[in-house]
Amino acid sequence: MSLYVARGGADLEIGGSELKSLLFEALGKLGERRRVLVVPPDITRLHSRAGELTQFAWEFYGDRLTAVLPALGTHAAMSFAQLTRMFGDVPQELFHIHNWRTDIETIGEVPAAFICEQSEGKLNFSWPAQVNRLLLAGDFDLILSVGQVVPHEVIGMANYNKNILVGTGGREGINRSHYLGAVYGMERIMGRADNPVRRVLNYAADRFLKNLPIVYVQTVVGRAVDGGLATRGVFIGDDAECFVRAAELSVKVNFEMLDEPLRKAVVYLDPQEFHSTWLGNKAVYRTRMALADGAELIILAPAVKEFGEDRTIDGLIRKYGYRGTPATLDAVAKNADLAADLSAAAHLIHGSSEGRFTITWCPGHLTHEEVEGVGFAYGDLGEMLRRYDPAKLAHGFNTVGGEEIFFVANPGLGLWAHRDRFKN
Repeated sequence: MSLYVARGGADLEIGGSELKSLLFEALGKLGERRRVLVVPPDITRLHSRAGELTQFAWEFYGDRLTAVLPALGTHAAMSFAQLTRMFGDVPQELFHIHNWRTDIETIGEVPAAFICEQSEGKLNFSWPAQVNRLLLAGDFDLILSVGQVVPHEVIGMANYNKNILVGTGGREGINRSHYLGAVYGMERIMGRADNPVRRVLNYAADRFLKNLPIVYVQTVVGRAVDGGLATRGVFIGDDAECFVRAAELSVKVNFEMLDEPLRKAVVYLDPQEFHSTWLGNKAVYRTRMALADGAELIILAPAVKEFGEDRTIDGLIRKYGYRGTPATLDAVAKNADLAADLSAAAHLIHGSSEGRFTITWCPGHLTHEEVEGVGFAYGDLGEMLRRYDPAKLAHGFNTVGGEEIFFVANPGLGLWAHRDRFKN
């Protein structure tokens, strides 16, 4: 087991040429490879640098890079334009679409006793380790799993074996892992590399992925001084060390601890990245531990047009709404459709304020009735953009019309909390 590259620091800035050099250094240590599969994230992780890293891998291997499988999880397939924007000149014919309902094989099972232990007795089901069958049937001698380590609502810190077991995983595995995280408690998980969901995935990876030639390419991306983005770390290896090192750096880079809780926060969702509340509720997940009781969260969402990226899940969100944990658990117990899609149930819990603060959605393409129908307050996007113009606001505290607000330009890049709500 090896760590091939470990370059990172909270004040480091890794540019494109150095990023390429570091990847080439690691790939050179692997020896000759004949058939290579790259598993990057999709467009929802546009800022991860995974698009460039996939291009660099294609430059390094040429026609030996025979397939690219974006780790969609439950997300919609990428369009031609999105593939071009993220992956540049990588040939489109190399890309495969992951269908989480049909394209999977179960390679093992984490026993119910382990899930029960990790959920503190709240759940009693086994967990199927599922992956896209391409990983098993493609005769690959290298699988490059590329992605960004950043605080995450389901698994504490994103990436590592999640990219494989969830990103290319199947319906039951995704549903049950998400539900485990929601039942255990999102605020007990976010920003922590060791937690029940990660332990389940580690159990599965140690036993069922050990014969796959996976090498993990992990980035840590933070905010630069000028408000742009800066790559702070690259860690490449074939075991947990690259993830642990990246997670330690991500806590320093992506975590913003506040001395006082926020009374009002405004979050902007980049229209090129966020088209649904399924993704856009990162605005809720990543700020909730910073918000005071009775606070107001305003979400500016120019391109949001739907609730779920999957038609079935969209229907479930519309039916049951973001009503909080007790209501969602009750709905799961009483309704077979929601019980059959536990990732949707988990999302409904994650996206609720539990009545502790208000959430005002200002979408570009959902109606007043649709937004209020799922339990959110509605705000007129045009009016809110005039009042809170993202082009004029700096990240962090701003004064607008005599009112203090906290502005977040991209919720996917960090995690915000005040000290009383984040305790190890």
